[in-house]
Amino acid sequence: MTIFDFQEKKLNTELFIARRIIGHRGERKRFSSSIVGIATFGIALGLAVMIVAVAIVTGFKNEISNKVIGFGSHIQLVNMDSNTSYETAPIERDLPILDEVRQLQEVDRVQMFAIKAGIIKTRENMQGAVLKGAGPDFDWRFLNENLVEGEPISISDSVRTNKVLISATVASLLQLNVGDSFNMYFIQDPPRARSFVISGIYRTSLVEFDKLYVYADIKHVQRLNNWSADQVSGYEIRLGSVRNAAVATEKLRDIASLDFSSEGSKIKVVPIQEKYSQIFDWLNLQDMNVIIIIVLMLVVAGFNMISGLLILILERTNMIGILKGLGTVDASVRRIFLYQSGYLALKGLFWGNVIGLAICFIQYRFNVVTLDPESYYLDTVPVNINLLHILLLNLGTLVSTMIFLLIPSMIIARVSPEKSIRFN
Repeated sequence: MTIFDFQEKKLNTELFIARRIIGHRGERKRFSSSIVGIATFGIALGLAVMIVAVAIVTGFKNEISNKVIGFGSHIQLVNMDSNTSYETAPIERDLPILDEVRQLQEVDRVQMFAIKAGIIKTRENMQGAVLKGAGPDFDWRFLNENLVEGEPISISDSVRTNKVLISATVASLLQLNVGDSFNMYFIQDPPRARSFVISGIYRTSLVEFDKLYVYADIKHVQRLNNWSADQVSGYEIRLGSVRNAAVATEKLRDIASLDFSSEGSKIKVVPIQEKYSQIFDWLNLQDMNVIIIIVLMLVVAGFNMISGLLILILERTNMIGILKGLGTVDASVRRIFLYQSGYLALKGLFWGNVIGLAICFIQYRFNVVTLDPESYYLDTVPVNINLLHILLLNLGTLVSTMIFLLIPSMIIARVSPEKSIRFN
């Protein structure tokens, strides 16, 4: 009968011994203390880096995606003859398919728009821009959230307003303020000009878009394009969730494929990911950076724990010899050290979560790290704390670390009871 036969009494002897070893680590300084401390710190630092990296990249992708979607919605319905320029072919304002589109469960809002390219000119400066016409059904929430000066504009079906919203970027370039008026010129035959009054100034830090769009009453664009009140550039479709974009796109294409306008033109369904593919492709590339960071941190943490476990085993050679001399099998002795290493790994995970979440909270609350909007489309580093991501990182780190530890634990089988006991 060995000491491990007491397991019949529901006593986990390996766990008991491991807890005794852990509980008596502080009674005397051992060589392993510093090595184990470094290994534990390695796990904590690795997890903290992974949490921060995932939070930043997901926050970065969410912020950029939401801003691009804010300017163009998730999906657009436009004339098949429209190209990539800002001179669009019109479609009917009252498309027969709109009722069916609005009934789709993925669709949250449908709004018309019209665009016209022009040049803003003041006494000393000029700037190219796109006049984006909005109708009474336009959703102003995105622009209102990013409004830094002035007030939103109100658009009705009956009265045309000359008030517009411009970006802080354009206002700075042209030295304009809320309440100022400016002329916008449109190159066509014959050339035309319109005078507008600035009602509000918005800032999204998405500089390419901020420089581009001036929001106005859709009736201005219709008159400039010589369209009737029943013609628009297209419809923007906002979904309840971006996750439904692929499904909604397929449904809309099925609906649009059966419809022709009164002029015989076809409707084209354009997801925002296709319209601005270069931006979304760039965002998707960020996932590879996160994967590389996670793999590197897991490997570093794994090797740190391997070195720590080897030191623990070598330091406890006498104990291993005694246990094996009493008839304990190698697997049971191995579990003792795996329990001890698991405790150290959990300790490292705890401090890793504390450090990583603290860094994320500080950045989220105080915006310590800033960015150049010209290069990164944001003025501060965004963070996105997702509980599922944190749980998966903790679980993945723990599992991979324990798998790494199976390798050095095999050395226990090489320990000879006679030699280890005689040595001491």
